[in-house]
Amino acid sequence: MVPLEQIQIYMLDMDGTFYLGGKIFEWSFDFLDKLKEQGKDFVFLTNNSSNSKESYVRKLEKMGLKVSGEKVISSGEATTIYLNRRKPGAKIYLVGTPVLEQEFQQAGFVLTDQNPDFVVVGFDTTLTYEKLWKLCDFVRGGVEYICTHPDFNCPIEGGYMPDIGGIIAFVQACTGKRPDIIIGKPYQYIVDAVMEKLGVEKDQVAMVGDRLYTDIAMGKNSGITSILVLSGETSLADLENSEIQPDYVFENLGKIAQQL
Repeated sequence: MVPLEQIQIYMLDMDGTFYLGGKIFEWSFDFLDKLKEQGKDFVFLTNNSSNSKESYVRKLEKMGLKVSGEKVISSGEATTIYLNRRKPGAKIYLVGTPVLEQEFQQAGFVLTDQNPDFVVVGFDTTLTYEKLWKLCDFVRGGVEYICTHPDFNCPIEGGYMPDIGGIIAFVQACTGKRPDIIIGKPYQYIVDAVMEKLGVEKDQVAMVGDRLYTDIAMGKNSGITSILVLSGETSLADLENSEIQPDYVFENLGKIAQQL
């Protein structure tokens, strides 16, 4: 187990970890102050590939925290980092929002519905039947099939909205195929992208989150330190009954600050 003192970059889940609903936990500011005091850093890590970094920056600012867009890394950005390592400037059939399309174009990719090198599926709130039809044709035809993340539902105020997992299930029902690669939590590719972007090693990085099956599972899958906080979804009873076990457990981010 890597000592907390060795961790240089804390990857933070958002809802349930750093804030809840529309309010930042008071102790989250204590945590950030402690990192600054010790010369350490953080990034927010989100599976949501439908929104821009700026939307998260605006949301955090409304709650009282000013950060730059570079402090937010989504599964969409992680997918562009992964693909730029594989084939810079590749032709991609992208199922995603205009925001995700812009992110891929800025990363140097050519978006096309003719002979793509890859098909990439994001959380597409502008989904159409035509997009699904073309997607299934390409997947059936053997084009490499990549998804930004696996979530079935996206939590929103008052409930949930269907997420990319429904698209994955649709494609599997129609083609018999699952994605070749999924980038986001709980898979390791999003961690690899963070380390490449920030220039850090695995023993310098920790994932902090409130969900065992995404945040903590990703830590285990990628070989980095995992820290569970009990300020969100997971209770001690859930933890006792889970096969997925974190390296550290704290009540909240404030308790991590006290430990540091």
